[in-house]
Amino acid sequence: MIVTLGEAVIDFVSEEPGVDLKGASGFHKMFGGAPANVAIGVTRLGVSAGFVGKVGNDAFGHYLEEELIQAGVDTSCLYFSEAAKTTLAFVSLTSQGDRDFVFYRDPGADALLLAEEITEQYIQGANALHLGSISLISSMSRDATCRAIEFAKNYGLTVSMDPNIRLSLWKNEEEARKVIRDALVHCDLCKLSKEEVEFLSGKANVAEAACDLLELGPGLVIVTLGPRGCFYKHGSREGTIEGYQVQVKDTTGAGDAFTAGFLSHILHNGLLGDLISLEEKDLVDALRYANAVAAMTTTDYGATSAFPDAKQVDKFIEQRGVPSL
Repeated sequence: MIVTLGEAVIDFVSEEPGVDLKGASGFHKMFGGAPANVAIGVTRLGVSAGFVGKVGNDAFGHYLEEELIQAGVDTSCLYFSEAAKTTLAFVSLTSQGDRDFVFYRDPGADALLLAEEITEQYIQGANALHLGSISLISSMSRDATCRAIEFAKNYGLTVSMDPNIRLSLWKNEEEARKVIRDALVHCDLCKLSKEEVEFLSGKANVAEAACDLLELGPGLVIVTLGPRGCFYKHGSREGTIEGYQVQVKDTTGAGDAFTAGFLSHILHNGLLGDLISLEEKDLVDALRYANAVAAMTTTDYGATSAFPDAKQVDKFIEQRGVPSL
């Protein structure tokens, strides 16, 4: 089982692609929150998942719970807050399919997750713990996240992190950089975007930036490159895995789909326990699979609503073949 920890939020996505938030006149309500998205993604791909987090005791919070349950995600560690509402994010899609968004979170219920709500037995029963960085912003949810990481390390779980950096939620860039880098010391796997690896390392060259983060602690650093695929740094080895070319409608959730694809693939193949010793062929196969899942997600609107299942991914890869290295 893969346990994800962090935020589950409501994305209100503009009904008018290519129009910024100021000009948007209507929105679709959609499931959101990177760690929660990953939980649904791996479940869709045939891996059991549980989600640890907190939402408001409101209509939006209960909607998120229902969506997780319907997807097959265990919600026994999803908590409801009376002190804060569920976080909302308003999102518009640019003409290139990228996102412009504003969060309503002051604080959101996800920031109020307590350390004592992290159950040692629940973490112990998993194969991997996946988290983002938004749960590291407030001191309360940061303590909860650190407790979960401690339990995960004690029981030999793989700790995966996608920083999913949202600088508008942090006090300043310096704090964001320091806190996230400190957390990476305890991670086995870090997946992030080109912009994020440059921000965290201060280096413009992707290979040098990935090397900088690798030295902090992770055994594997993966940098997603959009339609160009992904770059990986694994010990002394590095390379770029070409992506699949598709007609992009919406990039929302593509990074989470990539993470779900990678984690589910290596878990299915019994490779999750020792990322440092991962053979090159196994790593490349997993990254190609993750590229396919991400590419398929961009061909429709929404995040989890566009996630493919395992049969769809296998068919896609069979039809498209293997992109060259």
